[in-house]
Amino acid sequence: MNSALDELKTRARVRLNRARREGVAGSLRLADCLHEAARAVGFAHWEHARLVLAGQARAGDDWGDFWHAPRTGILLHQWFAHYGEAVAVLDADRTAYLLPYRRQCFIVQEPFIRALGVDPDDAHWSALRHDLVAGLGTPAGQALAAQRIRAPLDTFSAR
Repeated sequence: MNSALDELKTRARVRLNRARREGVAGSLRLADCLHEAARAVGFAHWEHARLVLAGQARAGDDWGDFWHAPRTGILLHQWFAHYGEAVAVLDADRTAYLLPYRRQCFIVQEPFIRALGVDPDDAHWSALRHDLVAGLGTPAGQALAAQRIRAPLDTFSAR
């Protein structure tokens, strides 16, 4: 079970049902609502969200903006084009967190994780050794994604 994907599906169904009740659905389909729900949380489209949140995206793939938040520019970020370089820096600072972003990754500190609407003290972070890139698709990664998906929509960088 993947509660982040289930949440996106629920949002899409709610939108479609509301449009139908209000008589404004027109040619609106569930697929359209799935795409819209995925874009609202930082993915290009539904299939993109499904691949990333299911843990099928790999290094070099586009992971979307799901793990980034607007208005966090004042918080320290270390950006990396290559995952291996980021892991070396993470190993030197075990209080940091390694997150995916599009085709790159970046390292942040606790305030950034809070800005995402995710608990930095959640035990799942320890299970992942604070490396969400390696943990995408694992039960711990999915638990953190479920927290993220429930964060307020204004914490997402919609595409």
